Amino acid sequence: MTDLSIDLLERIRSRAPGYDRENRFFTEDLDELRDAGYLAPQSLAEAVRNQRLLARFAPATALGINMHHVVVGVARVLHDRGDSSLDWILDDARKGELFAFGISEAGNDEVLFDSRTTAAPGPGGSFVFTGRKIFTSLSPAWTRLGIFGRDDSDPDNPTLVHAYLTRDTEGHRPVGSWDPLGMRATQSFSTELDGALVPADRIARILPVGPSPDPYVFGIFSNFLLLIGAVYAGIGDRALALGVEAAGRRTSWKNGGRPYSSDPDIRWQLADAAIALDSLAPQLDTLAADVDSLADHGTAWFRLLVGAKTRAVDVARGVVDTAVRVSGGSSYDTGSELSRLYRDCLAGLFHPSDPESAHSTVATNLLGPETR
Repeated sequence: MTDLSIDLLERIRSRAPGYDRENRFFTEDLDELRDAGYLAPQSLAEAVRNQRLLARFAPATALGINMHHVVVGVARVLHDRGDSSLDWILDDARKGELFAFGISEAGNDEVLFDSRTTAAPGPGGSFVFTGRKIFTSLSPAWTRLGIFGRDDSDPDNPTLVHAYLTRDTEGHRPVGSWDPLGMRATQSFSTELDGALVPADRIARILPVGPSPDPYVFGIFSNFLLLIGAVYAGIGDRALALGVEAAGRRTSWKNGGRPYSSDPDIRWQLADAAIALDSLAPQLDTLAADVDSLADHGTAWFRLLVGAKTRAVDVARGVVDTAVRVSGGSSYDTGSELSRLYRDCLAGLFHPSDPESAHSTVATNLLGPETR
């Protein structure tokens, strides 16, 4: 069992401001989480609960670790459905190997359905990858990197090749700079692939270009979207707690020194934030349990998943905004925890599926494909 003890979580929280201020990777957090067994496989329901808890203490650490749990979660989804082809990922995770997720590419709004990276067939069923991945969280520390690229060796039947390379593989390097507004400790540099060869036994899937019903794709979407939602829900949890603390601490000179917690407007704002935040657990936890139990939502699955992620990000941003308003001008200081949460929360806008893609997915499920 994973041990996210309160002592461990408090140590992680104590380091978060320094990581953010110094724009530094969460090395010490990772070491302690690995020692606690946190890299080992978890059910999706357990991972969603744990990641929401971890995000209350250190959002950037939680977001970085998310990418590891997404990859391991894909292997678990396949295993639970009778496919043992990626059981080696589960074994590596138990040994403490760290997986990262190299999927996103600049200008590729097809995301998983096409790729600008090339995957050229090599000897013995291997593939050679050339291209650039962006937002590769865990760049300084991953030991296994999930990537994919496009194989056009048969022009009439192009395919997408999903693979996992190891840190000691030649032909990859971090590139660019990483100095973002928030989520700084993730150290999500771009990754340049220049002839990186992945052997046949580390090729996970070869799929047609375009949407696919393959369980591998479902595994990526379900784990990524629900775990992303869990991180932002955790940010909302912490922001609400800070807002409540501020309301009890601040006093009103106009109202004879009474605490703001007695002010009807402040009480309404915090109650409204709590009502919105309370709606996330049933949605995230239920869908995670449904993935674990092999529930069948048919064509509604992707609608439900993108909806959960989108709602979690939107609610968290609203709760943080309320907490900032309730806490007053002190939260505007760069050293304020709420200031950091405000910046961290904005990153939720950029994780797939973005709001435009999410609404397109839901509209297609409700109304069918758009006619032209």
